[in-house]
This record gives sequence, structure tokens and C-alpha cells, in this order.
Amino acid sequence: MTFFMSLFISAIMSFAITLMNLGFVDGFIKFWLNAYWKAFLIAVPVVLLTMPVIKKIVGSLIKE
Repeated sequence: MTFFMSLFISAIMSFAITLMNLGFVDGFIKFWLNAYWKAFLIAVPVVLLTMPVIKKIVGSLIKE
């Protein structure tokens, strides 16, 4: 779950930020892929560290 969450979140966020900063310029895919792998390297440990906290918060908000 951590791998796929990091994969999708970093892809979406890096695409959006690259698009906002540069627009659709020549070489956009190259710029986006460069931002994407960096975002993915950050997203994996962030998801690993925050997932237990988020699960506790959601568990306290939702009663079975």
C-alpha cells in the first residue's frame, strides 16, 4: 500500500506542480519525470511515517 500510495501521490503532485510552474513547454515530460522521481523518494518515507498516525486518527473518528 505504501509503495502504490507514494507512486500515485508523487505522480499527481509532481505533474501538477510542474504544470503550474512551467506550463506545457517543450520538454515538459522530461521536466515532469525529473520532478517525479525526486517526489517519489520523498513520498515513500513520508507515507511510511504518517500512515500509522493517520490510521489512528481515522479509527478514532469512525466507529465500527
